[in-house]
Amino acid sequence: MTREQPTGGGAGQDGHERLPGLPRQAARTVPGEPAVPSRSVRPGVKLLLESLRPNPAHVVSRTHDLLAANPSGLSLLAGIEEWPTRQRNIARYAFLHPASRGLFHDWGTQVRGCVARLRTLAAADPDAPDLTRLAGELLMKSPEFSRLWRNNNAGRHAYGRETFHHPQVGDLTLGHQSMDLEGTPGHRLITYYAEPGTAAYDALVLLDLLGSRATPRRPASSHNSGASSA
Repeated sequence: MTREQPTGGGAGQDGHERLPGLPRQAARTVPGEPAVPSRSVRPGVKLLLESLRPNPAHVVSRTHDLLAANPSGLSLLAGIEEWPTRQRNIARYAFLHPASRGLFHDWGTQVRGCVARLRTLAAADPDAPDLTRLAGELLMKSPEFSRLWRNNNAGRHAYGRETFHHPQVGDLTLGHQSMDLEGTPGHRLITYYAEPGTAAYDALVLLDLLGSRATPRRPASSHNSGASSA
């Protein structure tokens, strides 16, 4: 299967012309352009990710960049580990990775939620360089993103239940909860969970084991945490 390799470049002028709601100058590099928010995740948050195992958990930026994850939090997004670390982004994954449509049982709800958060950011900070780069790329590469962006009727859910069809551990339905992390530039903690003793929980144990084998271990000075910067 041929996978689309994400790009980290900006939208460019042609791409920006198809980015409604954002000023033209946001796609250019100009003196005094707003800085991209920090991607740094506090050590305490990484310890929190570790404490949630085997439940999948990850930290994302305001534009859905995957900043840190515990082993199952990374391996839940099947195939995203194949992308370079700086290109791992949940919106990019949902729209561009060929595995995403098979992974998310309700792919439509997933992508509408991604677009809703990006549109909220566009309303609050239309010159945000991290937003214009990502949205410009997705507008050029994904007709579905372009349609949802223009329709402006997407919704988002901070909690609920979600079903996955995972290629390694099979079907599982998980509860999920997302929450804002205070004192950060829009970072959110997203976690999925299952009741211990259920088949879904057993699948998460296996997913955590598979993820820990693929996740490089940090030295002892990092508290031997399995949570990694994604």
